[in-house]
Amino acid sequence: MFWPVTWSLMNGLWTTFKIFALTLVFALPLGLVIGILSMSKCKPVKWLIDILVWIVRGTPLMLQLIIIFYGPGLWLGHNIWNGGESGRITATVVAFSINYACYFSVIFRGGIEGVPVGQREAGQVLGMTKMQIFFKITLLQMIKRVVPPMSNEVITLVKDTSLARIIAAYELTFAGYSFMKSDGLTWPLFYTGVFYLLFVGILTVLFNLIERKLDYFR
Repeated sequence: MFWPVTWSLMNGLWTTFKIFALTLVFALPLGLVIGILSMSKCKPVKWLIDILVWIVRGTPLMLQLIIIFYGPGLWLGHNIWNGGESGRITATVVAFSINYACYFSVIFRGGIEGVPVGQREAGQVLGMTKMQIFFKITLLQMIKRVVPPMSNEVITLVKDTSLARIIAAYELTFAGYSFMKSDGLTWPLFYTGVFYLLFVGILTVLFNLIERKLDYFR
């Protein structure tokens, strides 16, 4: 029974990894854009972004996932996601990307605002354009500042992927739970926890290496 469980969990882990990786691919750049727009001098844009971030951060991710997956089918009369596994994963990635982009935006905004204004002014004195100042002065220092809080959010994302089972996506937790439901076995659930611990452990080591690499800013 050990090997069938292991194989099933490995399949679930692959789905978990896809959700995790795709969410980061979309949420990181989207979060940066939202973070920049939240500092806009155009009041309507700033208010709109602030309201969006407030709503997304103030409501449960599970609720957002349910609305995004089931909502279109109820409102439009047909489900925009296909009924297979790929459709469920796509809906999960969309919900997770929007949610985490809003959280990342707050981190990015704090990182940008944490860069001393004098350094940006110095760039202007040297004749640098706004784009040059952002990429050569602000962005590099922002990365150093956002890595620690960002690592916490990324690790949380690993565990939040388990919410995909709410819409029957076959991820890691779903795989472990299925053995308890069908065979009355509980040890696969503990075994599932080992997979999460290994995943998080690898990320923790990776972020520690990144933080050490960024020590040149000190």
